Amino acid sequence: MKEATGETNMTVVTIIIIGVIVAIATPIISNLMRDTEGKAECLNNGGTWVDGQCQQLSGM
Repeated sequence: MKEATGETNMTVVTIIIIGVIVAIATPIISNLMRDTEGKAECLNNGGTWVDGQCQQLSGM
């Protein structure tokens, strides 16, 4: 019985750790995806990405 309780506790700890990792990683990945999307749209539209903003080339 003791072994089963220990295994249950380890399972709970593992689930909590996975939850914490997911909670931390989700916003980071979302921000990276949003930034990558903005850069791709800028480049596809003929601009350049400078200091976190799209710069459109004038005179074209």
